[in-house]
Parts: sequence; structure tokens; C-alpha cells
Amino acid sequence: MPHFTVVPVQDNSPSNYDSLEGINWVDYRDTGQGGYPGHGDTVSSDGHGNHKEDSPFLSSSDSASKRTDFYDKNLALFEEELDIRPKVSSLLSRLVNYTNVTQGAKEHEEAESADASRRQVPKSPNMGTLMGVYLPCLQNIFGVILFLRLTWIVGTAGVVQSFLIVLMCCSCTMLTAISMSAIATNGVVPAGGAYFMISRSLGPEFGGAVGLCFYLGTTFAAAMYILGAIEIFLKYLIPQAAIFHPADIHAGSGAMLNNMRVYGTICLTLMAVVVFVGVKYVNKLASLFLACVIISIVSIYAGAVKSIFHPPEFPICMLGNRTLVRDLFDVCGKTVLVGNETVPSQLWKNFCSSENSSSAHCDEYFLQNNVTEIPGIPGLASGIIKENMWGDYMEKGQILEKASRSSVDVHGSMETFGYYVSADIATSFTLLVGIFFPSATGIMAGSNRSGDLRDAQKSIPIGTILAITTTSLVYFSSVVLFGACIEGVVLRDKFGDAVRKYLVVGTLSWPSPWVIVIGSFFSTVGAGLQSLTGAPRLLQAIAKDNIIPFLRVFGHGKANGEPTWALLLTGLIAELGILIASLDMVAPILSMFFLMCYLFVNLACAVQTLLRTPNWRPRFRYYHWALSFLGMSMCLALMFISSWYYAIVAMGIAGMIYKYIEYQGAEKEWGDGIRGLSLSAARYSLLRLEAGPPHTKNWRPQLLVLLKLDEDLHVKYPRMLTFASQLKAGKGLTIVGSVIQGNFLECYGETQASEQAIKNMMEIERVKGFCQVVVTSKVREGIAHLIQSCGLGGMKHNTVVMGWPYGWRQSEDPRAWKTFINTVRCTTAAHLALMVPKNVSFYPSNHERFTDGYIDVWWIVHDGGMLMLLPFLLKQHKVWRKCKMRIFTVAQMDDNSIQMKKDLATFLYQLRLEAEVEVVEMHDSDISAYTYERTLMMEQRSQMLKQMRLSSAERDREAQLVKDRHSLIRMGSLYSDEEEETIEVLPEKNQMTWTSEKIEAERRNRSNAPENFRELISIKPDQSNVRRMHTAVKLNEVIVNKSHDARLVLLNMPGPPRNTEGDENYMEFLEVLTEGLERVLLVRGGGREVITIYS
Repeated sequence: MPHFTVVPVQDNSPSNYDSLEGINWVDYRDTGQGGYPGHGDTVSSDGHGNHKEDSPFLSSSDSASKRTDFYDKNLALFEEELDIRPKVSSLLSRLVNYTNVTQGAKEHEEAESADASRRQVPKSPNMGTLMGVYLPCLQNIFGVILFLRLTWIVGTAGVVQSFLIVLMCCSCTMLTAISMSAIATNGVVPAGGAYFMISRSLGPEFGGAVGLCFYLGTTFAAAMYILGAIEIFLKYLIPQAAIFHPADIHAGSGAMLNNMRVYGTICLTLMAVVVFVGVKYVNKLASLFLACVIISIVSIYAGAVKSIFHPPEFPICMLGNRTLVRDLFDVCGKTVLVGNETVPSQLWKNFCSSENSSSAHCDEYFLQNNVTEIPGIPGLASGIIKENMWGDYMEKGQILEKASRSSVDVHGSMETFGYYVSADIATSFTLLVGIFFPSATGIMAGSNRSGDLRDAQKSIPIGTILAITTTSLVYFSSVVLFGACIEGVVLRDKFGDAVRKYLVVGTLSWPSPWVIVIGSFFSTVGAGLQSLTGAPRLLQAIAKDNIIPFLRVFGHGKANGEPTWALLLTGLIAELGILIASLDMVAPILSMFFLMCYLFVNLACAVQTLLRTPNWRPRFRYYHWALSFLGMSMCLALMFISSWYYAIVAMGIAGMIYKYIEYQGAEKEWGDGIRGLSLSAARYSLLRLEAGPPHTKNWRPQLLVLLKLDEDLHVKYPRMLTFASQLKAGKGLTIVGSVIQGNFLECYGETQASEQAIKNMMEIERVKGFCQVVVTSKVREGIAHLIQSCGLGGMKHNTVVMGWPYGWRQSEDPRAWKTFINTVRCTTAAHLALMVPKNVSFYPSNHERFTDGYIDVWWIVHDGGMLMLLPFLLKQHKVWRKCKMRIFTVAQMDDNSIQMKKDLATFLYQLRLEAEVEVVEMHDSDISAYTYERTLMMEQRSQMLKQMRLSSAERDREAQLVKDRHSLIRMGSLYSDEEEETIEVLPEKNQMTWTSEKIEAERRNRSNAPENFRELISIKPDQSNVRRMHTAVKLNEVIVNKSHDARLVLLNMPGPPRNTEGDENYMEFLEVLTEGLERVLLVRGGGREVITIYS
């Protein structure tokens, strides 16, 4: 009966019984913080005043020693499970207390605090949808393209095609956001955002490849934002800061590109230093940068509304229908009135060689056409949208012309080309798609902050989709407003040359163009800082996953987790983008990487949805696999539309990373969708294979290789696997099986070790296949189990490869050759083919090459064509490729050997096999004395071993004496027959009681044994054995004569006798048949045709 002790405890604090699960237990007595009066040692469960914990972790250390006495009596049945598994209450409390702080979320704040030891407990995430997802997405989506290139895209492509470009890009990101929302709401998404989602959905290979693509995209985005900021700085803010200047107005843009490179490098360095030193300032300034973006956009709308009543004054000077660079002259006219005198204007001086208007030599186009001035911003009510509706794509160097204006089309001088506004690059619809797409990216900002959100599974879908909707509406409305308010030639003027070097979108804004210029400058700088902050953390997340070995160094950083090395690499890659120096060339590059990332987000959602994985339970319900596939198709289409060669390069980079991770990366099991896809595909294929056996044309040896392990559980004959790999050449099914004798409950560890040893050897020998080790009390039963049950459905073996039992003559234990013969019988019963490579140690390794020699086939009985097919398969491997094939067949006296040779050659021709053919005639001859002698020795040995049991040393000596037949044998101690299979090692020992009669009988048997043995010498061999031995000897003579120098001899394997009493004789026949041959492959067909002459 259990003893109960009731101990009074003073209630001076709230009860701590809620914390007895090992979650919050604190023993105040150990910390010197005061004990509970009256508590003492009576509450301890071990009598020493130390409370024992029940750890809720599966792999808890010292769990047995910490077993608590507070188990519920209701759970007594599960006590042993509770040692290694958590209680439900423990598990739930752990899950409730789970916190997910994003990498780098605290940045330097803890490190810079006065006392680092007094770190506060991380606050629980409390950001809502607006601050946590919506505004960060807005800030990331709105960017440099909106301010610097959207007007130019509208002018070049026209309102309709620009609308189409925006629709394509925004639809792509919207569909991706739907897929992303489904993935993000299917459980907790830690730091790493898109990379984490893809890698856990599609596996480490796809995750690593796409994660690096996303990283490169983010890095190039930083370069693009910096280039945009420098363009605003040098063209619109402080043009005087340029270091390099063009030699004259006709010079190209080389000087500007060099300025961009110098200032871009300086800006990148400064930003990297800011990120390295004070990331917290970047995060605090994020709201300021966002305010700049919003104010800039609002000023555009305000300017558009104001233009209805009072359009801003930005006149454009036109010569004929050509647009002039406005800041190269003062008055838009050929002459100017000074006092009462008309004198040539600055424009006249630019186009004419002399200031004298009568004698000057002027440009022909200048003389033939008038100078006029038109409003650059006609306003929303002007109807200019009709002219801007359709596109006007231009070649590089083409002058901007207003098609609706008349002009005298004469060829002007090349010297005056610099006074016109011209296109700096050739444009096309596909190019504009690639340039615009970066302005639709940034939709991952919310998912990247999932650890800071109060309810990520609610906030991410709502915030992201609302942000995309908002930005899409802004883009659509901007396209219409730009087309309806601004003159077409101004829209096509990328750098605002026609409007006195003002930013084109700034000309429309209200109250001043400087609102846009300053706002866009700060927003691009902020976006660049954000990208430089995010990219290194993404690289660090990939490196810490340890799936790409060469990236491991980038997983390290400063003591507070700052990714120092990753930031350095990010800066170097961003510098490559800055050295390109052209915003229009960098934008398509990052478009590729982002599109690749979005493509795989859609693929991940589609795969998970179609597979119906049990763990796929997103809270976001408004998704469908068709939408994901549509999004994936759009991403792929946009990649090739914007730049097919960049798309191929990006896909090549991702493919190389994928293969690298597949071959070199760490093995990760993340429960990804590709694993599930493989399972579904395998299931589908297996069900298809179940329809029936394969056609003869599709037959190939699907191998079950039976391996023997030594005492140390190492593969005894590795060349068995070498032969299998050479025969298969990586195709078809290979199962490597082995049997361990014993009890499964006791030998499980040995089984695991054996499987690992076999898998290691399979990897060394390049055998692609599966491994199966079974534990049975008898080896022959284990082999029978393997033969019966290996494989699954239609993917079952049809051929067994088994080693030869070497030393079977000398072995004390007859079970080796009895197991061999039993396996032969099992394969025959199962209608499987059998291959026995004899002298397998002499078989070539995978590194050897036979430069000449023959593979000889001795076709004695038809076995379905196995003997013909195997040399052909072996010759596919580089080891045997140079060997030639010879086929020998045996003709009897009544056969027409000449006709046989012709028929065989025809048969081989129809089989499309190249081989030399030879028919060997075997004449009926008298049975030789040698044959008789061999048969007699075999039977005498067999009879002798049945009548006696010798010690190993004596048995070897006596067997040799029997062969010589010269001396009588003095008998040693005699025992009962060990060879009988019926005598097995039984689990229990059988007790035997000896009586006087039994002892007398035993003595009598011992005294009679020598007489029995002497009778062996006078026995006559069985005639059927003599005939079989005759066949074996004659065939062996012929084979050794013809094939003694062959690289490999393939030979029909005779079947075992129906009567099991002749099993040992069967082994002797096989030995005689293969004597004197270096490499022999005994082949036995499975009872079906495996090769056909038909196509």
C-alpha cells in the first residue's frame, strides 16, 4: 500500500504548482533569494531538497534522473513515453511562449547600451497591418522608376501600351502576392522571408538557388537606387558637381557615365558605412523616406488637378517639328529686337557661322523651317492625350519630333545635331517592360517582417494585397495623367533637356518642381539604404542554413549578429552594378532575379496545393493552383519579354546553384513540396507499371544484389557492386540486400550500421539504388524473404546477383553451399533470372579500361536471350567498351554445324548485335578414366562426410587422403552428422538423459565406423553422376581451349538436381565446369524472353 505524507505549507506566495512542468521552475533556495518557510526538504521528490524537472524536449539530457513524482496518476500507463516525449501541457506552454524575433531586428541597440548584461526580455511582436506590412510594402514598391522613367515610358510606348506594361507587371506581382499569402499563412515564417518560404516549400536546392537570386536582385536594387539618386543629384540638384565634362555638345554620354561611377562608388561606400555603424538610424529614418515618397506622389496629383485651370509655364522651343535643347539659348527665335534694331539671336549663332544674317552660312534645316514655341504642359483639359495614345519607339540618336507639326524635310548639318533633343538609347516594348518591372517589386517587405507582426497570418495577406492595389492604382492613374497633361516630346525627353533640364515629372507637380526633385532624391537614398540593410541579412540566413558550403563564412558577423562579411560581399556586388552606370541597363538585371524569385513562389504554392500535403492548411483561403500557375507563366513570359539573354543567364545561374547544392550541399529534410512531388510522381508511375509485366523491348535486368558482410559489418566482396554498376550504367532498379542472422529486437543497431556500410560502398562504387538489410534466425530464410518481398509494385527485381560460396569444400559448415543451392531454387521458383559472378575479386574496377579482348558467350541452352543481352549491356560501360563479343554454341553429332553457324549469324544480325560466331562440335567419346576418377572422388567424399564428423584439421587431411586413395585412415573421434540441416542452433538447449543402452549403442557405432569407412573405397560411382561429370569435364576442356584468354566468359548455369541428396555433387559439377577460367559469369534465365528481333 502506498504511503502518503501530508505536510503543512504556509501560503505566503501564490502557488507555484502551475510551473511544475519544468517550464518556469525556480529554486530560490539555490540562488540565495530566500526560501519558503515551512517548505524545507519535504517538497523535494528526491529527499535532497532538489526538485526534479520533467523536460518537455524530446532529446532532453538526464531525463531519466529528472523524472518527477508529479506525474498524473491517470498517465501512469505512459510513464516510459513521458521520459522521452513531452506532456501535452508542456508542449502547449512552449508553443504559447514561442517568440520569433527577426534577424537584426534589435540591431546595435543592445550592443550600444551602457550595460549589455542588463538585456531586456524581447518585447512581444505588436505591429499591426498598417505599420508592419502596408507602409513597408508601399515604401519598397514606390521607387526611382516612378519619378525618373515613368513619364519617358508613357511618351515612348503611348498611353495604351504603357497601360498594358503596368497591367502585366502589377498582375504578375498580385498573383505572386496571393501565392505568397497562402504560403506565409501556412504556419510561422521566421526571418528570411521569401527565402524561407521557398526553401521550406520546394527544398534546399530550389531554396538556395532562388534565395541567392533574391539576394542578387536585392543587391542590384541597391545599385539601381544609388544610380537613381546620383542621376537626380547630378542632373537636377547640383549639375555643377560633375567632375567629368563632355568636350563639346556633340560628345556622347561617356562623361556622364564616368560621373555616375565616381559618385555612385562614393555614395555606396558612405551607405555601407552607415549600415555597418548604425542600422537603427536607417530604421528610424524609414518613416521620413516614406513621407518623401507620399508627398511627392500627392504633389503630382495636385499639379494635374491644377493644370486643368492653370497649366504650369514650361514652353518648348521647336525648330520645324524638331525639339531643341532649351538651355543652350535664351530666346526661342531666330532674331531678337534690341532697341529698334533686329539682331540675330543666340539660336541663330548656334546654327549659323556668322552673326551677319545676310552673309552667314547657316544650317539648311534651320533656314527652311520656322522656330515656334509650344506649351510643355498643355494641361488635363487640353486633349493632348489623343496624340499621346500610341507609341513612338526610337533608335539611338534619333531626334525627338512632333509628328503633328509641319516642317520642310531637308537634311541638316551634323554639326548642329547637339542642339536637338535626341534619344540616348534604342527603345522597344520589351525593353520598357524590363525597365518598369522593378517599380512593381518590393511585395516581400511584409513577409520579411513576419516576426514583428502581432498576427502575421492576418496582416501579411491584407497588407500586401492592399499595398499592391494602391500602387497599381497610382501607376495606372499616373500613366493616364502623364499622357493627358504633358506634351509628347516632353514625355519622350528622358532628362528634361527641352524644359531647361527640369525633371519631367517635376514640371507637372505643385507647388514647385523641387518638391519632386528633393522628395525623389531622399526616397531613392532611403530605398538604397533599405536594400543594403536587407540583402546582407538574407545572405546571412542562407549561409546559416549551411546548404551552400562556400557561403559558410558569410553566416558569421559581429558579436551582436550584424552580418559584416555579408555586407562586404553585398557592397562588392552592388559596385558591379554601379560600374555599369546606366539605370536603364541595371533595371532589367534585377528584374530577372526578382521574376525568378516570384516564379518559384508561385510554383511552391501550386505544388503544395496540387499535392494536397497534409501540412498544407493556409489560413488565407483565396488562392487556387490555377492562379499560381498563371502567375508562374506570367513571370516566365516577362523574363523572356524583357530580355531573353538576361533570362537565360539568370536561369543558368539558378540552375548551377541548384546542381551545386544537390551534389555538394548539406543534406536537409524540410518536408518540402518537391519531396512530396517526387512521392506523387513515384506513386503514379508505380500504379502505371502495375498494368502488367514490361514488354520484351523494355526488359532490362532489375537487380537484387545479395551481399555478404564480414564480422565487422563491412562488405566482403565490393566487386559485386562494381559489377552491378557496370552492368546497369546508372539505369533501372538496383536493390542491394543482405541478411544478418539473429533476433531483430536485439540486432536493430547492427542493421542500421550494416545499411550505412552498404550505402557508403554503393556511393564509392557509384551504384544508384536502394539498400535493404533483414534480420532472420536462418540466413536462407532471410534470402528467401528478400527474393519474395524486395521492390514495390511494378518496380520489382527480375534478376538476382549472388556471389559464389568460396571454400565450400574446406568449410566445416555446409550451410554456405546449401544456402547457395537453396537460393538457386528460390530464384527458379520465383521465375527470376540469376547471375553468379565467379572469381569476382578478379573482375575489373570502374577505373580500369580494357583496350582489347573478348567477352565470350557459351550458349548451350536457350535461356530467353539473357546471354546475348548481358554482354551488350556491359559494353555500354567504359570498362568493357573496347571488348569484342564472341558467341560459341555446341553442336552434337546429329547437328549440321555449318547450318547452325549460318542461322546463328542471321539471328544475331536481326538482333542488331555485333559478334563473332563459332559452332563447337562435341563428338561422342568414351568416358575417360579421369572423369570416372573425379566422379568417384566426389561420391566418396560425399559418403564420407555423411558418415562422420571430423575436426576441421582432420577433415582437411582425411579429404586429401581420400582423393589420393593411397592410405587407410586412422579414425579420430567420431560425432554425429553436422552437415544435416535439421540440426540447427535452437533458442533453447535440449536436455538429454543418457542410459546404459544409449551409451552401449554409441560405443558400438564408434567401433563400427572404421569398417564403414573402409567400405567407401570399394563403392562404385552412380552412372548418372558419371554422365554429368563427363559433360562438365568435356565442356570445360572446350571452353578453356577456346576462351582461356577471354576477359569474361558467360556460361549457362545448370539447374540444381530435383533430389536434394545430390546437392553437394551439383557444387562439384559447377566447379569442374568452370575450372581454369579467370572470370566466369554463370547465368540462368528467368523463364521469359528478354530480347527480341522486332522493333
